[in-house]
Amino acid sequence: MNGFLLVDKASGMTSHDVVAKIRRRFGTKKVGHAGTLDPMATGVLVLGIGNATRLLQYVVDGSKGYDATISLGKSTVTDDVEGEALTVAPLTILDAISDSAIYEALEQMVGTISQRPSNVSAIKVDGKSAHARVRAGEEFELPAREVTISAIEIHSIVRSSSDVAIEVSVLCSAGTYIRAIARDLGSGLGVGGHLTALRRTLVSPFDIAECQPWEVAEPISTAAGISRILPIRELAFDELNEISFGRVIPPNATEGPVAAVSAENTFVALLENKRLGEKILATPTLVSMKE
Repeated sequence: MNGFLLVDKASGMTSHDVVAKIRRRFGTKKVGHAGTLDPMATGVLVLGIGNATRLLQYVVDGSKGYDATISLGKSTVTDDVEGEALTVAPLTILDAISDSAIYEALEQMVGTISQRPSNVSAIKVDGKSAHARVRAGEEFELPAREVTISAIEIHSIVRSSSDVAIEVSVLCSAGTYIRAIARDLGSGLGVGGHLTALRRTLVSPFDIAECQPWEVAEPISTAAGISRILPIRELAFDELNEISFGRVIPPNATEGPVAAVSAENTFVALLENKRLGEKILATPTLVSMKE
């Protein structure tokens, strides 16, 4: 069993929960995922089965899309609705925040920015995940990192007696935290903010429209999946034979990693041009046929 599985993760499940269920469903331990989704979040979760697990790194690096709801008026320990409140803004101050101020604050986040990850992320701190440390009551701040937010589209701004709810869609680079956008928006406006809903709609190039619940999702072949991410090179029989022994073959026409497939469109290996002595040759960096 080899291939990519496109799952629409339900709320209340961790990414590891989904991996465990897929291992049982398909009877294999060789299952991994490309990018964690927290339990409250739903949407695109790309899994690799068999030889596809070793290609997930190329999925993780792709751009991400999210639909989210941000609540202004309260900050929380976890930057989302599940965390204990830290601050609550008086309604008079919240009412004074105009729609134009919200638009302007979000527009300032678009581009390449320095963002401090949410403390409930999976980032390791001294070998222990940040979210585990938060839930154990520890206080700390993760260092900021550079991320790129390509677009933030506001769909609605709804005011109530307790908060201002903003529905947005975000297109961003890997490593961007939507909780941090909610937190920083609320902080910048002086009223606090947190996330109340999150749905991942894109793990480029895989869209939510392609995903299904884990119970019924069926794998797409490794070759079909990787062909949407990397250039493809079909190997001749003699090249296939050489690669099966981990040997080099004539160079690729494309710089960077190339997915090599057989005439039957079966994934064979990843190739990359490397200088060996005086020659540049296509060198296998991952050989599926050996697995």
